[in-house]
Amino acid sequence: MVSSFIYNTDAALLCLFLFISMLLLIAVGYFLHLKSNMSDEGIGVVEGALFGLLGLIMAFTFGMAGSRFESKRLVITEEANAIGTAYLRVDLYQNDSVKTVFRNHFKQYIEARIESYEVGYNPPMREILKSKSDSISKQIWNYTTALSKQPNNYIPTMQMVPALNEMIDIVTTRESALKARVPDSIIWLMFLMILACSFLIGFSIPVNKKVNFISIVGFIVLSLLVVYVILDLDRPSRGLINLSEQNKVIIDLRKMLPTS
Repeated sequence: MVSSFIYNTDAALLCLFLFISMLLLIAVGYFLHLKSNMSDEGIGVVEGALFGLLGLIMAFTFGMAGSRFESKRLVITEEANAIGTAYLRVDLYQNDSVKTVFRNHFKQYIEARIESYEVGYNPPMREILKSKSDSISKQIWNYTTALSKQPNNYIPTMQMVPALNEMIDIVTTRESALKARVPDSIIWLMFLMILACSFLIGFSIPVNKKVNFISIVGFIVLSLLVVYVILDLDRPSRGLINLSEQNKVIIDLRKMLPTS
């Protein structure tokens, strides 16, 4: 998985850095306005345009993070369905010894996939577990192709092959979905716009009038909340918004396995 400062840094820590930077830029903007003795006229137009652009960028970024979270959620269900379908097609074989070999392989594969889901955000361990599940799926595939050469197993194998193809391919689909996230450049742009708006807020604070602290605090708090949710949505393997409930559909595959 591609490493980046934004993705590797905790969302709460990024929001803390952003909070401190916002306070600093509001203060810098205010003191620059205080020293410049400039009029407040015309600032409102620029402020409105900048805040509108910030809202657009935030909405766009939130939409990207939400769509990627949804795709990651759906691919879990697709993988569970693919594994379940392949496992059920073992019953098409008449030979009990063949069924036993298949079920032993599938038990190992299901446990490997469950471990991969339960490991959370641990890229090195995820790679190890992916290699493990790939090795087991290759064993299942090799066994299936060997059975396809036997006339009495030709028909059930014709049913098993498409199910195995989907089961193996969905692993790559899931890995691609996990790597898909909001580009860092867009996150940096959102941060830059928030900081620019913070500076403009400080610069537009009237010198000889009462300051509306409620509006300033509201902007800071709401901006940080939106940023945190966007970052959290983009990291389903950790954080408050995660896929722990959805992962249960993979864990429930254990119910299909024989108890003995």
